Formats: sequence, C-alpha cells, structure tokens
Amino acid sequence: MTQPPHDEQTASSPAELREQVQQTRHELGQTVEALAARTDVKARVQEKTAEVRQQAAVKAGELRAMAADAAHQVQDRLPDPVKDTAAQAGRAARGNRTVLLLATAGVAVVWLASRRKKG
Repeated sequence: MTQPPHDEQTASSPAELREQVQQTRHELGQTVEALAARTDVKARVQEKTAEVRQQAAVKAGELRAMAADAAHQVQDRLPDPVKDTAAQAGRAARGNRTVLLLATAGVAVVWLASRRKKG
C-alpha cells in the first residue's frame, strides 16, 4: 500500500475511509471539469466574443448618447434664423430626395471620370 500524504489523516474506520474516497472523487471530478473547460478552445472563443460584443454594444450606446447630447448643445447655441434655415433645408431635402440622390450620383460620376483621365 501507499502512504497517505502527510497533511491528510488516515481513516480510523471503513466508513471514514469511504467518506474520504467520496471526497477525493468529488475533488477529482471538479478538477477534470475545470481542465476540460480550459481545453475547450471553441467555447472559450465564443465566450470571449460574446463578452467583446456586449462591451462594444455598451460603448456604442454611450457614444450615441454623447453624440445626441452634443447635437442638442449645438442646436441650443444656434441663432433662430440659422435654425429656421436648417429646418427649411431639411424639409426641402426630404421632399426632393430623388432629385438629390440623382444629383449626388451625377457629381460622383463626373468626379470619378475626371480622376480616371488624370491617372
């Protein structure tokens, strides 16, 4: 037989020995589970990905809130005539979306064509 470790007491009865064996099995099972979890790279990557996504979502929310706050501060400081002009321009843009999109596309085509001639 092997000697028990010096920090563990020997069992004085068969019942106590069975209890020690059960405890050792339980501890061994926990150790095996912990080692298996460490070696499951796919699960660890998925956990880390979920954690990073959550952090990114929180940060994006904070940035959106900061941008909205900054926009409100800028709007609050604008003189009323500028606010009125901006509101009119916004209404005109929404009312003429198709024309604006076509004009933007036309400008982009002309710009790209002029770049090709230079290159």
